[in-house]
Amino acid sequence: MRASRLLSLLMLLQTRGRVSARVLADELEVSERTIHRDVEHLSASGVPVIAERGAAGGFALLEGWRTRLTGLTPDEARAIFMAGAPGPAAQLGLGGAVASAQLKLLAALPPEWQADAGRVGARFHLDPVGWYRRVERLDCLPIVAQAVWDERRLRIRYESWKGVVERRIEPLGLVLKAGEWYVVATARGEPRTYKLSNIHALDTLDGKFTRPRSFDLAAHWARSIERFEAELYGTTATVRVTANGLRRLRYLSAAVAEAVDRAAIAPDRTGWAQLTIPIESVEHAASELLRLGAECEVLEPTQLRGRLAATTRAMAAIYRSRRAPRRIS
Repeated sequence: MRASRLLSLLMLLQTRGRVSARVLADELEVSERTIHRDVEHLSASGVPVIAERGAAGGFALLEGWRTRLTGLTPDEARAIFMAGAPGPAAQLGLGGAVASAQLKLLAALPPEWQADAGRVGARFHLDPVGWYRRVERLDCLPIVAQAVWDERRLRIRYESWKGVVERRIEPLGLVLKAGEWYVVATARGEPRTYKLSNIHALDTLDGKFTRPRSFDLAAHWARSIERFEAELYGTTATVRVTANGLRRLRYLSAAVAEAVDRAAIAPDRTGWAQLTIPIESVEHAASELLRLGAECEVLEPTQLRGRLAATTRAMAAIYRSRRAPRRIS
């Protein structure tokens, strides 16, 4: 227990610089007296811990001194945070670093832990890519990742919904969402999101930019997702569905599945249930709800009901007017 706490204490001092005994005690959930004893043990082991008194005092390591308990290189230190996801790490160009880092970590573990650590890869596997999809080859990903690390500006040719445009961006972070890579970058003074597979070409520009200290990638991404989902499903539709239709509604999208769960309804004695679901647009909803066939009837909005009625009439006319083609044996 003490050995683990001493290592944690050493890592806290190495990563944070000067830290007060009170803060260390809170972090490690021990008393300040225990912290003082642990510092004495570290000093006796040859770790140069300096104690500074006063209101702004605390404990710190001798300037320039660092431990290399694992012998990790900078690339391996980055890769270790992706160790549970070798696929994304390989896309980032860190596949070899992951393997090397895992080997060094395994060697650093006590012998009795090595067998357990070796079983992790054999028993747990992360596959972030959706069904019937393949991992995209993104040649630009390592370049964008390096620009994120080095705070370098990029010039990109990007395919947006308006067409192919050229942008100068300051990349702040990379996000892997449902198997797709995105870069969050400042462009024209505002943080924006760019899908890497839509980047046609890019160049790393000279000079560096200053990353905003207050920027929090995870918090920004969460707000962006919430805003995107709210804007994407800007309206609703009221539908009647059979029991089978109610089950099949869940496969249209996560937003519709959530609406079905929230409604918590069951078909009545006639075998139908009525509920309201979110939709992107009349056009998109019409193509999606056609998948349910006669298991679903749209009640509102009238534009969507009319679009489905017109489409089904046109389909029926095709099947009534044409004879099935003869099969070639």
